[in-house]
Amino acid sequence: MRRVCRLIIAVALFAVLSNRTSTAQTQSSTQRKVTVRIPPYYPEVAKRMHLGGVVKLEVVVQANGKVKSAKGLGGSPLLIQSATDAVQKWRFEAAPGETTEVVQIVFEVPKS
Repeated sequence: MRRVCRLIIAVALFAVLSNRTSTAQTQSSTQRKVTVRIPPYYPEVAKRMHLGGVVKLEVVVQANGKVKSAKGLGGSPLLIQSATDAVQKWRFEAAPGETTEVVQIVFEVPKS
């Protein structure tokens, strides 16, 4: 059992470490266009740990385009807060009513 756990951890770390650039990118599969996009801060502890990956957020957007709420659907807990803080500052185009959007933010591991 311990070997299986170690193997799973090793595979997960390999997947995280296989991409080695230092940026955070945003990709959104939204119905509404983003008009103001603030990039997320890449946490220092995540950089030191060479931790990257995709953070998926569910974002509730008011009719006027302001973000009402954002919650993490997946990703590293070390990166979710940074992504959420950034998305809270985003603005979307106005719409007739409130919508729920799914946003993905990619944190790429810094090069060594």
